[in-house]
Amino acid sequence: MLNIIIFGAPGSGKGTQSENLITRYNLAHISTGDVLRAEIKNGTELGKLAEEYISKGQLVPDDVVIGMLANVLDSKKDKAGVIFDGFPRTIAQGEALEKILKERGEEISIVINLDVEEPELIDRLIKRGQQSGRSDDNLETIKSRLDVYKNQTSPLKDHYMNSGKLATIKGVGTIDQIFDLIAEAVDKVK
Repeated sequence: MLNIIIFGAPGSGKGTQSENLITRYNLAHISTGDVLRAEIKNGTELGKLAEEYISKGQLVPDDVVIGMLANVLDSKKDKAGVIFDGFPRTIAQGEALEKILKERGEEISIVINLDVEEPELIDRLIKRGQQSGRSDDNLETIKSRLDVYKNQTSPLKDHYMNSGKLATIKGVGTIDQIFDLIAEAVDKVK
């Protein structure tokens, strides 16, 4: 299976490029936000546990999220692979993901890091907010989200670089130009 992690700061184009990867490589899309909402909606035991944390304004613990992802991963065996979007966000989550993949005889094929300079990210997110009306795309919230990314998710770059899995793609240019670079990196590990 082709198991891809895509990460980058908010506004780097993860969602857009995930869709391109899904189409080109027949991948299942696993988004932690979608998984959490589905488990809660379906009233599963893990969903009930997650809802307890969310209702108190707390983050859902890693072990609960990992349990959900393991279940979803098992249900996607008919696909050529999986793209993980929004997960992992920390080194601990990355190690947990590697463990559940290893238990299934799988491994991470490649980690796509979309690299975009902060002024460009801010500009993109402000424009997105103006076009879509997303309330979280305002300057104060954007800067906060970028700080969280730098502090929590950014250290994953070193983790995956050390494992030889990291492909850093400059996320500036047309969508097609960026995707061509991503596809070139994926084709090397396919």
